[in-house]
Amino acid sequence: MALQNTNPTKTAAWQKLQENYTNTKNLKVKDLFKDDENRAKKLTIKDNDFLFDYSKNRITEDTVKHLLELANQVDLKGAIENYFKGEPINQTEGRAVLHTALRAKESDTVLVDGKNVIPEIYAVKEKIKNYTESIISGKSKGYTGKAFTDVVNIGIGGSDLGPAMVVESLKFYKNHLKMHFVSNVDGDHVHQILKELNPETTLFVVVSKTFTTQETLSNATTIKKWFLNPEFKTKESDIALHFAAVSTNATKIAEFGIDANNVFPMWDWVGGRFSLWSAVGLSIALSVGFTNFNNLLMGANEMDEHFRNTDFSENIPVVSALLTIWYNNFYNAETEAIIPYSQYLSRFSAYLQQGIMESNGKSVDRNGDPVTYQTGTIIWGEPGTNSQHAFFQLIHQGTKVIPAEFIGFKESLFGDQDHQDKLMANFIAQTEALLNGKTKEEVLAELQEKGLSDKEIEDLLPFKVFEGNKPTTTLLINKLTPKSLGKLIALYEHKIFVQGIIWNIFSYDQWGVELGKQLASTVLKDINSDKNETHDPSTLQILEGYKK
Repeated sequence: MALQNTNPTKTAAWQKLQENYTNTKNLKVKDLFKDDENRAKKLTIKDNDFLFDYSKNRITEDTVKHLLELANQVDLKGAIENYFKGEPINQTEGRAVLHTALRAKESDTVLVDGKNVIPEIYAVKEKIKNYTESIISGKSKGYTGKAFTDVVNIGIGGSDLGPAMVVESLKFYKNHLKMHFVSNVDGDHVHQILKELNPETTLFVVVSKTFTTQETLSNATTIKKWFLNPEFKTKESDIALHFAAVSTNATKIAEFGIDANNVFPMWDWVGGRFSLWSAVGLSIALSVGFTNFNNLLMGANEMDEHFRNTDFSENIPVVSALLTIWYNNFYNAETEAIIPYSQYLSRFSAYLQQGIMESNGKSVDRNGDPVTYQTGTIIWGEPGTNSQHAFFQLIHQGTKVIPAEFIGFKESLFGDQDHQDKLMANFIAQTEALLNGKTKEEVLAELQEKGLSDKEIEDLLPFKVFEGNKPTTTLLINKLTPKSLGKLIALYEHKIFVQGIIWNIFSYDQWGVELGKQLASTVLKDINSDKNETHDPSTLQILEGYKK
């Protein structure tokens, strides 16, 4: 067994945590700060350009102690080593989980079935470098001899969300190429993008491991048909100039017409939602250049080393994951809000929705038995300050416990200090407001100062009281760079891993996704035929309504 099977609720640490929860659930965090003037320093981790402050959470030092004990009692350390060494921890598919190898140093050794995969990884990186530099420089041209101006990434899931998120996040660093992403099988989506393109100057990157994914192949085929429109005076042979592929299916790629020199491999030990570090990140390298793409990988490697080698008490991904366990399994908090105070990170929460919910949305443990405790969290969020004018009302005064993670940057990219100060004032103030709230006495004094009558004060008072004690974690990063973004993404990848180990589930398969694909294939056959397979009455009614 590559991973130890331990029901976390049967551990001694879990019982201590349950007792700790009972004893501390009514404590006010602001009182804990009064009781310990060093609380903030004790519950903060610094790692180079990252400052991780988790002191505003509903935890005591004993809570942290027992959470760390839990990590040890499920053999998290051994699991981490098996993860990095390439053991088949994706047991239901018999695969290693080695996105970490994609950003490892060239001098490292990572074995898969006894073979060191690092030389192969670096060979692909060199191919990405040469290809992207040729496109960006204008050396490689389209069928009419013009340089490329636009790039379209065709993929779905991890073949879309990761590259799209990073390209948006690193827009400050982008070159002249305009990036587009086609993912949804919705025909309006692909046709809308095609309206904006000139076939003479557009490069298409088809990303599909098997080259059989329904959405991706439907979109790629539609685009190929558009490209070969007689109006454009294109030939079949021109496809070789305008299409590249990231895939393992050489036969299907050749049938499509893509030049073998423009094909980049994938490996089955890299899951789709962790694949942006591979050739799936070709669109990233095209957008920001290979140097910036490589810096992204270097940042992720820095977090890999921090995670693998740092004591759990000072380990950012471990502590972050343990906080999720604390709220999910003891406070019964079902969601986590992720609030980046950078408009560049507008797609970050959506990206993490796939990474976290597809990985840990499981109800069967590693023994194949139904779990008797909550796993997975619902992830949501939007950038600040936009989110403050949207859903923060629920976090401030709603009835739910919603742990929120705030991500901010000390430096802006364009250097507008006035805007940055206002942004970060909100970033800092929100966590303080969620901690302290506003008492009845404070509201009363505020309303009296405004000169309201006693009756007006009595009517308004209950609506302006804030309970406070809302848990937040703050991650303050020096600056949004390719390297710091890589480090940030890797932090969450390792957080996912730790959660899965503690919940005793397999994080790296996604059979629920596969079921949806199978059912869609059956329904599509029904749509295209005169008769239908057996369905429940509701599905049959909808299907027949669509066909009429």
